[in-house]
Amino acid sequence: MRKRWIRFSLIILVTAVFLFFFFRSVDWEEVYRYLRQVNTSIFILTVFLAPLHLITRAWRWRYLLDQEKKDVKFVNMFAANAVGFAVNFSLPGRVGEVIKPLYLARKENIKTGFALSTVLVERIFDMFTMCFLLVVFLLARPLYSSKLQAGAKDYSDLYLWGIVGAAIASGLLIFSLCLYFFRARTLGFLSFLLRPLPPKISQKVLSISEEFIAGLKFFRSLRSLLMYILFSFIVWLGIIFYYWVFFHAFGVSVAYFLLIPYVFLTGVGASIPSPGMVGGFHYFSKLGMTTFLGVDPNLAVGVTILVHAVQVVVTCCLGYAILWKEGLTIFQLKKLGEVGAK
Repeated sequence: MRKRWIRFSLIILVTAVFLFFFFRSVDWEEVYRYLRQVNTSIFILTVFLAPLHLITRAWRWRYLLDQEKKDVKFVNMFAANAVGFAVNFSLPGRVGEVIKPLYLARKENIKTGFALSTVLVERIFDMFTMCFLLVVFLLARPLYSSKLQAGAKDYSDLYLWGIVGAAIASGLLIFSLCLYFFRARTLGFLSFLLRPLPPKISQKVLSISEEFIAGLKFFRSLRSLLMYILFSFIVWLGIIFYYWVFFHAFGVSVAYFLLIPYVFLTGVGASIPSPGMVGGFHYFSKLGMTTFLGVDPNLAVGVTILVHAVQVVVTCCLGYAILWKEGLTIFQLKKLGEVGAK
């Protein structure tokens, strides 16, 4: 209990720090003036486009799940994504990343460890895809440098974030490949570590670990790998498109390609395990808009608050509607996620 309170206190502290810098020097009259100028038709369109990434993520997920089960229903993959993101928006610690595969595993009778491994693969490719797009953006810098407000230090910081992201993704990829190609040694070492535990517990852990490693056989299928890479680009190009449309609702006319650093930075902010992605997402969203797009800070605050609110409301409505239909509650899912994470 003490550890939980310490962790919760740290999360709240980090969230508060990010929110302090996000709201610092805000002129709320200006924020309100900007928000009144929204193009209502385009804004309504963004509400309907908000679940777009849930659809593309579900399509992409199939190429991982095919290694275990060929006929996974699209509606269940979509529901798992919606529920997982709804939990992430509702609770701290990004427990939705665990709930998402566990929910699908129960719906489709898929092995728990296998389902969990697909989320690790998903996060690796998410990071690699955005890092690749960022590299393309930085290499093309001479073609558009006059259109952006960023200075040398801003680009240097962006390089650093890109290197960190690529390093983390590479580390996770190497770790995953080692788990799979040195499967026997991994399980043997894990069995040695689990000796002090009761046999029932150690056998359960070993069983789930073996299922988890088996889920990484995806890397042996060249076709699945190539299709997954393709759909990873579709997922993130779709996310960039969503923000491009949203910005147009507020009169921020920016080239689609130039939104790459903004989306990359919001991804960094969203990865911070704060409640509802609050704080980190807001700070990095404002930073991306003011630094690279030259958006007025007050407009950046207003747009950030609304784009986050739309995503939270739409996703939670979908996720909670699915849970209500199945007679589940957020607390039951939280417990499921905590058990699965152990």
